[in-house]
Formats: sequence, structure tokens, C-alpha cells
Amino acid sequence: MSKTKTIGLGISEEDLNEDLLKELSEFPLLDALFGRRSRRFFLGAEVPDGPLAYKSKHDPIPLNNLEKLLVLLGISGVTGWHHSITRHDRYKPNLSNYSGSASGRTHPSAAGFHTSEVFFTDDTGTYIFRTRDYAPETQRNDDGKLSTKELLLAHQKRIEKISDERIHLPNYEPYMEGHNSWVANKPGTFLAFPVGDLAQHTLLNLAFYIQNGLVIYDDIHNRQIPGVEKYSHLVDLNNPVPLSFLDQYSLAELSAELATATYSGMLLQQAIGLGGWMFDGIDRLTILGASGDPKVPGLGFRYDTDERWAMPNPTGLEGVFTSFTPPHFPTMRDAVEALVERKFGVGGPFHNKTKGVWKDTEKVRGSAQVHDEEFIELMTIQAEYIYETFGKFPATIPSVYSLMYLQSHHLDLDYYDKLFGENAYLSTHAEHLKKWHGIEL
Repeated sequence: MSKTKTIGLGISEEDLNEDLLKELSEFPLLDALFGRRSRRFFLGAEVPDGPLAYKSKHDPIPLNNLEKLLVLLGISGVTGWHHSITRHDRYKPNLSNYSGSASGRTHPSAAGFHTSEVFFTDDTGTYIFRTRDYAPETQRNDDGKLSTKELLLAHQKRIEKISDERIHLPNYEPYMEGHNSWVANKPGTFLAFPVGDLAQHTLLNLAFYIQNGLVIYDDIHNRQIPGVEKYSHLVDLNNPVPLSFLDQYSLAELSAELATATYSGMLLQQAIGLGGWMFDGIDRLTILGASGDPKVPGLGFRYDTDERWAMPNPTGLEGVFTSFTPPHFPTMRDAVEALVERKFGVGGPFHNKTKGVWKDTEKVRGSAQVHDEEFIELMTIQAEYIYETFGKFPATIPSVYSLMYLQSHHLDLDYYDKLFGENAYLSTHAEHLKKWHGIEL
């Protein structure tokens, strides 16, 4: 994989069908919820054997740029400013200062950390869709609604091309689970997946703990982290948080972010009339680039190995997506300082000039307690201890993490009509090709 080299999908205002977008905006939420199903069989697919054996009579029809952008918007579009965490008794009257980003996306993120970005691949290549720190450009109208057209035109600028090729994923184990081998990442399909910076997420939790008077204890080696004793006036040394819990907590929170992002995209599939499903059946080391097989480079992320680790540890790709840990930062102190800048610097959630949802946003954002030098030192002592002791950061979980994938494609309705009973798909699926492509099969 090369570094990013082009931007956008080339959609203009003239490419957007107002009637389709209006109809999309009126699709009932309950129909999306109750009609959501994994619909895997696409035009051009084949189930070679078993009770559901079937071979499509049609060629694949790839998603057009509008369909792709709508799915991406559903997965991780910026829909305004988030409302932040309101209050904590421990440091009243200061505003809670946990968040990493000021923007609100279509999916939730623990305390507004927002450490993920979305990658996608299809027959035209491989891309990144950057919305993590994207300040909202689209304003709500007098009725409080956002224009889908304006969102689409704004968000296409967030797309950067990484490669001219679809990600190569061998359709057999260990690269892909066997039940996905007949269908996942095939020609004509669109595969999107969020990737999270778990190192940064863990740093944000370290800051969260210190803000709430907590410090980490190395329960794996059964010892206190040297140097934290100097900060007993900030944290409770007698009731520390186990290091293993910090890792588990961070992994669980980021997993929720990645899963809800793909779920949001899947709900939008129902409204558009696209088939597909969300799943975790692609090996995450393979997709990131740590398969160990040079013929299967995935995203091409840097990864390292160590005799202390059970698995390789991907850390990112310079110029595309990097985690808050060496080697992408010289030291953990540099990573901590970058995190503080993200939170309190220009455009951050606690910079008083960052726009927001409140009537006096400058006052609200400016009231957050700033991480001072003493706070940064305590964060750094713990982060450096983890990195030096375990050879990586975080200690027992990956620096970069992926979990869920969302595939989108055009359904072969013949398959469902032949092998399923009534109501195997929605009216949007039945009408999609005619309405969106002018095709009748």
C-alpha cells in the first residue's frame, strides 16, 4: 500500500438525485430496525453446494459513487458537535475534560474519545474516509434538519485514496473464516471497516483515571509503578486500577465504537435497498498488514514482533493512520503531549474558540480543567512504564485494532425468490436497481 494520493469521489451537485434523497430521508427508522437482516447473496454470487446452493445468472453490479458515499456517511458521518460530558462532583465547577474530539458522528464513542477512522475497498482501489477530527460544515435548517445533499458534498472531501487495488484477502483460513469464503470482498462488492487507535484510546483512559483520582497498578508483575508515589495528592495510591483492567476497559470501549459504526451503516443499507451484512470474519492482522505473508499485505501497516507477545503488533502507516505510540512518536512523552494538544489545542473540544452547541460555547469549552505539567508527568510515568516493561503500548492489547466489517452489494432477488419464503427482503431492495440505476432484470 502506498500513502494517500487522491481525494474525493468526484460527485457533483448534478449527480445527486433529489427525489431519491428525499425518499431516503423519509424511510422509517422502525422499518430499518425491524427489516435489518444479513442479506449476503449478491448479483454474480454462487453458493456451490448444500441446501441453499445457487448460482447467479447475472454479472455483479458495483455500487456507484453515490451509494458508496451514503454508506460511508451512515458509518461515520459528522452530524454536528457532540454535547460533551456535563459534570463531575470531584472537580466542579469545571467541565469534564475527557473528550478527544469536539465533533459528533453517526456512531457513539466513549466520552467523545473518537479514535477511529474508516477504511474501505472495492474494485476501484483502497481508501481512507477521515472524519475523526472533522469540524462540522453542514448547518441545520430552521426545522432542525440536516441536508443529506450538503452532507454528501461536504463528506466526499474526506476521502483519500491509498491504493489503486482492492485489498487482497485470500478466501480461506487463516485469512478469512470459512463461512465467508464464498462471499466476502468479491468483485462488485464494497467493503468498509473502521480501524481504531487503541494506544490513543488507552492514553485517554489514563487521563480519565487521573482526573478522577485513580492510578494504575501493574497486577501482571504485582508491583506499583515506580514514581507514582510522588503524586499521592492527585491520586489514591491505596486503591489503584489494575493494568489488566485498563487494557480490558479500553478494548471494550473501542470495540463498541467500531461495532456501532458498522451497525449505523447497515441500517442505512436498508433504506437505500442495498444488500450486505456486518461481520468480524476477516483476520484483523491480515487486513492491517501483519499477516506475515508478503503476498497478503493488507493495508500495509507497520508491525513488530517480540518474544513477550503472543501476536504481532500493528502500529500504523505513516501519512495514513498512526497510533499514539513509538515508533510513530519518538517517546511516550511525545505521544502524551500530542494527546493534550488534540484535546486543548486549536479545534479541540476544550479550546474556547472551537464552535459548539451551547449558547455560550466559549465559556463552556473554556471552563474545562487543563492538564497541567504535573498531570502530564503522571500520565507519562505510567505510559512510559508500560511501554518499557511490555515493549509496546498498550501492554496486553494491540496498538491498532479493527473488529467489524460492513459489506454492501446489490442483491440477486432471484435467489431469495427461489429459496426463501415471503418478505425475505424489503421493498427498497425490490425497487433499488430500477430506481437507482434504471435497470430491470
